[in-house]
Amino acid sequence: MTELKPSATRLTRRTLLASGAAALATPMLNRRAFAAPVELTMLAWYGHAEPDVVAEFEAENNVKFKPKYYTGGDNMLGLISQSPPGTYDVILSDAEYVQQLNAAGYIEELDPADYPFDEFFPEFQQFPGHWSDGKLYSVLTRFGFLGVAYNTDALTETEASSYNIFWSEKLTGKLGHFDWHLPNLGQMSLLNGNATPYDIDETAWEAVKEKTMSLRPQVGGYFDYGGTFSSLENGQMLAFAGIGDWITGVLQKNGAKVATRIPDEGGLQWTESFSIGKGSTKADLAKKWIQYITSANGQAKSANMAAYPALIPNQNGWERLNQEVPEEAARQNMVLGQSNVMDLIRDGRIKYRQLPVQQSLEDWNDFWSEYKGA
Repeated sequence: MTELKPSATRLTRRTLLASGAAALATPMLNRRAFAAPVELTMLAWYGHAEPDVVAEFEAENNVKFKPKYYTGGDNMLGLISQSPPGTYDVILSDAEYVQQLNAAGYIEELDPADYPFDEFFPEFQQFPGHWSDGKLYSVLTRFGFLGVAYNTDALTETEASSYNIFWSEKLTGKLGHFDWHLPNLGQMSLLNGNATPYDIDETAWEAVKEKTMSLRPQVGGYFDYGGTFSSLENGQMLAFAGIGDWITGVLQKNGAKVATRIPDEGGLQWTESFSIGKGSTKADLAKKWIQYITSANGQAKSANMAAYPALIPNQNGWERLNQEVPEEAARQNMVLGQSNVMDLIRDGRIKYRQLPVQQSLEDWNDFWSEYKGA
C-alpha cells in the first residue's frame, strides 16, 4: 500500500484562500445552475410547455414549467374554479374567455408598457376582450383560422370552398366534428349568412339549430384533440368541421394529404392569449415568460410549435420566422411585403370566434349536447 505524503493531504492557509477566491470568482450563472429550478405552473392547451417552446427560457432563467393541459375553454374555466388562488402562475386562454376570467377575478391586471405591442400588427394592439376600462388583462400570443378541413384525395379545393360540402354524399358517415360547440356552430352561423355569427337574434339562432340538425346523418364522430388528428390522418374521416390549419398543418408536415380551405362564406379566427394567474407568488417570472413568448424569438418558436402551428401577431416575429424556418413561414403565408394572411382579416373574410351575445353559453352548449345525442 502506498503511503501518502503529508504534503498531499495537508490543507494550508494559502490553498484555502486560493480555493475561496476561485469560488468567489465563479460566475453567478454557473453557481445558479446547481440550484434547483424554480417551478412555474402553466394552464394551457397541449404543447405550450413542451421543450420546443420553453427549453430556451427554462435554461436562461433556471425555471421548470409544470403544465396542466386542457381542451376547450369550458374545461379551462372548470379547472380554475376548482383550484385555490395562486395554483396557476400563467394561464393560456382562448381570447373569448378572457372577459370571464377577468370577471371571476382569476387573472391579474397587466402593465401594457411591459409588452411589445408596438411590434404587433395594428389589428392586435387593442384586441377585443383583453382590455377592460382601459386596463390590460391578457396578451395575445398566437391565432389561426378555422374553415373546411379535408382529405385532398377525397375533395378538391373548389369543393372545399363552401361549408355546403359537408352535406355531400361523398362525406356521408365520413364527416368529423371537433367536439366543441363554439367553432362548429359558428361555422353553421356563417353558412346561414350571419355577418356576426355569434351575435344573432332568436330567429337566426333557431335557423342555425335547424341547419345543424340537418347535418347529423353525415357525421361519423365527435373527436377530442388526439382523435381529430388520428381520424383525419388515417382516412376514417374525410372532412372536419370546427378545425383548421392548427390540425391539418401538423399532418401536412408528416406527409398526410390534408388541407384547410377558408370557404366563400368566411372563416373563424381562434386566438390564444397569456395572463398571469391571480395570487401567483411568481408574478415577476410569469411576466418575464409572457415577454419572452411575445418577443420576436419567442413568436417564431410559437408559430412553429410542434403540437400545432399558428399565426403570430408580432411583425418582427414574422421576420424571425422567415429567417429561421422560411418554408413554414411560406406554408402559413406569413411573408411581409406581399399578399398574406392579414389580407383575409382586412378583407372581412375572417370573424373572431367569441361567446354568444344574445343567447347564453349554456344555450349553445345544451344544443350541442342535444345534437350529439340525436
